[in-house]
Parts: sequence; structure tokens; C-alpha cells
Amino acid sequence: MDTESSGSARCASASLLADLTATQRRAVETDAPQLCILAGAGSGKTRVLTRRIAYRMARGTVDPTHVLALTFTRRAAGELGARLRALGVRERLTAGTFHGVAYAQLRQYWADRGEPPPQLLDRKTRLLARLVAGRPDLSGAALSELTAEIEWASARLVSPEAYPAAAEAAGRRPPVAAETMAALIARYQTEKTLRRLADFDDLLARCAQALEHDPAFAAVQRWRWRHLFVDEFQDVNPLQDRLLGAWLGAQPDVCVVGDPNQAVYGWNGADSSLLARLPDRWPGTEVIRLDDNHRCTPQVVAAAARVLGPSGSDLRSSRRDGPATVVRAYADDAAEAHGIVAESRQRHASGLPWSEMAILVRTNAQVAVFEMAFRTAQLPYRLAGARPLLDDPDIQTLLTEVSGRRGERFALVASDLARTSDDRGDGASVVEAAMRTAARTLAALASDFERMESRPTVDGFVSWLGPATSHDRADSGPAGVTISTFHRAKGLEWQAVWVAGVEDGLVPISHARTRAAEMEERRLLYVALTRAGDELHCSWARERMFGDRRVPRNPSAWLDAITGPGGAGGSGPTVVGEGEWRTRMAAQRTRLAGCHRPESSLRDAQLAAADPAVVEALRAWRAAAARVAGVPAHVVLHDATLAAVAARRPATSEELLGVPGLGAVKVSRYGAVLLDLVAAHRASA
Repeated sequence: MDTESSGSARCASASLLADLTATQRRAVETDAPQLCILAGAGSGKTRVLTRRIAYRMARGTVDPTHVLALTFTRRAAGELGARLRALGVRERLTAGTFHGVAYAQLRQYWADRGEPPPQLLDRKTRLLARLVAGRPDLSGAALSELTAEIEWASARLVSPEAYPAAAEAAGRRPPVAAETMAALIARYQTEKTLRRLADFDDLLARCAQALEHDPAFAAVQRWRWRHLFVDEFQDVNPLQDRLLGAWLGAQPDVCVVGDPNQAVYGWNGADSSLLARLPDRWPGTEVIRLDDNHRCTPQVVAAAARVLGPSGSDLRSSRRDGPATVVRAYADDAAEAHGIVAESRQRHASGLPWSEMAILVRTNAQVAVFEMAFRTAQLPYRLAGARPLLDDPDIQTLLTEVSGRRGERFALVASDLARTSDDRGDGASVVEAAMRTAARTLAALASDFERMESRPTVDGFVSWLGPATSHDRADSGPAGVTISTFHRAKGLEWQAVWVAGVEDGLVPISHARTRAAEMEERRLLYVALTRAGDELHCSWARERMFGDRRVPRNPSAWLDAITGPGGAGGSGPTVVGEGEWRTRMAAQRTRLAGCHRPESSLRDAQLAAADPAVVEALRAWRAAAARVAGVPAHVVLHDATLAAVAARRPATSEELLGVPGLGAVKVSRYGAVLLDLVAAHRASA
């Protein structure tokens, strides 16, 4: 490097470090070839990751043509690229998802060997529906639940033979008996082989296998991608980790970023222990912690840290004090929705943009009541991640046009997409603007595809889009207040956030009965709370509709953590209707005190206090219900739950909700008959 170029590189490097904290600087400029950055919410994770890439480019220690950034969504990859361009990085590196990169490499692998690629199975349910048809032992399970178990087993590298033991060890509750589920997984794999089909998870496994068993193929890929950067490493599953290890080889140059406190996909197969064990698995790895939250006020950080418990003790905010956290109780879920809509209207009138407000809920079922409330009020809103990216109507329209150009040079098609995405001024209609946005998305994907494949074609691009965007979802609606589930809000941020439905059975979710599941629910609530930069509002409803039934509700026991003392130097929380909900919450804590006892000992203790006649009647009813539904008896209700009902003899729906193992859904489905059975035996006693 000549003197002038060396001076320019030093200036560029200095500018990339100028506005960073001391810890962030260390993460950017360290020479460690293996780096693990533990970045808490709001700590500047993306800023540090992009600065490190740009810094190494400026210093000449990486060649941008040999950089691969792995993300979990196309949106994250796009944000990374935009940040790098804003830093003055003109060379566009390759960023993509595990599935997208793996499929591009496999296509080259198959082409070099003259092997026809398998047909991609973009939805497992298409094959599962045939396998389930006519099977009484499977007819009571939803295809989505069966799919979730198959995907979990694939992600965790669990064979059909090992599934029953692995599922039990993980505390999973499959929709059918574990042995039945294992047999279905085996049959599903056999059918794929017979039909020459491959699902998206197969792409990861086949790419890893090719790298592990073909030294020439591995050498080419490791030469091509010499510098790897991995985002959201706490969400990596064992299958992805196997593939990453195969990409890296024996002398890795890798930087991973993750936050153990935001590990919320264990139910989907992610294994956050892979992040915790990195220094042991990769000797010599430097670990740097970023604990300062630069996005949220001390009040928000304090509430979120208390929800985490001991693992949140090191978290702190670098900002000045903000408004106190507000907790409200509403009469029912409709009143909650209309109350929050009214508050958002007031905040907008005071100058806060609609797009800087969000309503976050634990389940998809809670979204509809807020959507209806905004429609009634005629206020702008958007649904976060309402549908898969490729199901977006504008994307589908453009893809139809692209698919019709098979045989044309791909470079020409990609160029036309880029022209369609050009900004044509402020006079464009909403429809035209939406089409440009869709074209911009496809143009960026086309650019990535061209860099990954040596011989790109239109056919190849269309088939590659499915794996490349498998985790991406499109928003629905124009700019407005965002309505989102906790999971889909991850990675996003707003100035004001309303976390609604903070109730027992929702936060934590009723089926989170193991210690590991409860901790993941705590982390999920932490994610939701830390989406708020300035204002945090929490609420619960005394009654909520489940189907066509109105069910009494209790506040989540975790509201105690949210409403603890305010951040350092800040005012405490504002609690509306405090006396009533604190009384209810105390009762909830008493009920939850025994929830983590081993189920067998809890069941035995309950049985000792139960009337044998009531237990026998409940078991007889459960057996009949299971036969009608075509499912094992434990799927209806577990032994410990029956024992608790028999011991407590609840007389109302509210008392029934106090029984461990009975959430709102189970009560709405079986509550009436359970109460009738208990009442009949109470009358005869």
C-alpha cells in the first residue's frame, strides 16, 4: 500500500471509531480472528458489526469479495447492506440466510457433477396431509403442530429413533404420542426420498454433508468465503451450527454477534448454549460484552432487567431518565384495545408519529381485537409480519413477470427489476410506491443471487427465492401504529410501546411448564419491553374472549418485576388500579409456587388429597374424550391436572383457572364438563 493510500485508510479507520464507546471500539478494532460479541438489547449490535466489517476493509485485512455475512432474514441482510453503504463502503459484500447460501452452493455442487437437483418442498404440509389421511392416531393433530415437531427434530439433529427420548428430555409436548410422532417423522423422510423431494432443512444438511465429505468442494467454498460474520447467533440451531463449522474449516476467520437474553426460539430448535460454549468449542475466541443500552431509558431497562432476574443484573442504560412505566387494568380485552387506541391518538396529537408507536401481544389470536379497534377508530395501523414475504401480492405480481422470462439472460432481468425500483418522485400513487418497494426487494435479492452463483439463470433465481426468504415475512398495511406479536417485534424498535395482555396464561404462556420454558418466556417478555425507547405501557384485562366464551383473567405474576422501583434517579412506575391487581397477583404467586415441582410428585401429593371417586370420574371422562378426538389421553389433560382438579374441587371458571395445567384455552374447551363432574360428586358427598 502506497503512502497516500495508507493515509486514506488511517483516516477512514479513525472516522469509523470516532463515535463509539470504549467497549464498542474494542469490538471493532481487535485483531482476534475469532470474535464473539455478546450484545444486549439496544447496545448497538448492528452498528458494531457493520463498523467492524468496514474497519477491516479500510485496514485491508479483509477482501470484500470474500466476505459472507449470515443473517436469519432478508430484512436483516438488507439493513446490514444499507448501513455499510451509509459508512461509505462501495464494494457490496454478500449477505444472505443459511438456507439461501446453502442452496446456492448445492446448485453449483449438483451442476458440477451433472446431478439433477431434487424438487423443493416449500411447505411440509403438502406431503404431510397425504401421510396423515386415514390415520386415526393422527387425525386429531393439526398439520401445523406435526410440522413443528418435524422441524424441531431436524434442527436438533434428532433421528426418528431418538425422538421420543429427546422430546421428553426437552420437555416437549407433541400433538400425538411420542412414538407415533417418531413413526411419522420416519415415514416423512422415506416419502421425500422416494419422491426425490427436499425440504428447506434438507438443504442445510446436504450442504454440510457435501462440505464434510468432498475436500475439493470444501476447499473452493472456504477460499471463496474466507471471512464470515454471523448475526443473532443465539438463534442458531445445531443443524445450522454443523453447517457453519463445515464452512469455516480448521482455521476460521469469524465474528459472531448474539445476546443470550434474547434467545426466544428454543421451541423451534434453537440452542442458545451454542453461543455460551463458543470459547470452549473455538479455543482462542475473544469474547466482548456490550451491556450498555443506548436505546431505552433507565426506566425501561430497569423493568426489563428485573423480568430477567439475575441474568439482567449487569444491564444498564446510557440515557437520561424518561417517563415512568404505566400499568393499567381494563374491564375486558375490547376495553383494553379501545383504551390503547385512544392513548395512541393522544400521543399522535402531541407530536409523536404513528410509525413510532407499537402494540405488542404474546399470541396471534390477540391481534384481531386491536385491528378491529383501529379500523373502528379509522386510525392508521400495520400488521408486522402478517404473511410470508413471497405471499405479498406485489411480490407475486413481479415474480409472475420474472418467471415468464425464462430463457433470457439473468443480468437483463435483474437490470429491469432495478429500473422498476427506481424512485420516480413524490407524485407516485400508493399502488405505484408499493410496487417499487416490491421491485426493490427483488432487485436486492437478484443482486445477491448473482454474487452467489457463477451461472445465474431465471429458473435458478425463482427456485432459490424460497429458501433464501424462508424466514422473511411482509408487513400488511401502510405506515401507522404497528401491531405485532412479541416474536415478530424482535429486532425492531419504537419510541412508545404498549405491551398488552400481561396476564397469567399469556405471559408466561400456559404451556410453558418446565423451568427452561419459563426462562424463555421471561426472555421473550424482555424482548418485548426493550422495543420501547422512551415510553413503556403495560396492561391486562379482567376478562378476555376465547372463542365464544368470556373467561375471567388474572394479572401476570411478572408484573411485580415490571412495577418494581424505577431506574436510577428516575420516578417509579405509574400503576392504575394497583390495589385490585396486586391482590390478584399475590394469589397467582401462591398458585405458581408449586408449578416447578416434578410432575410425578405434584400428582402424588394432589392424589393423596383427592376423593378417589372424583379422580375415577375424571379419568373416565378423559378416556372418552380422547377416543372421540383420536388422541392419547394425556393430550386432553395430564394426570397431574386431573389430580389437582379432584383435590381442589373448583366451583367456578375462575377457580378452574387457578388449577396448574389449566390455561384459558383448556378451560374454554373443557371447563363446563369439568365443573359439572365436580359438582355432581360434591352433591352426592
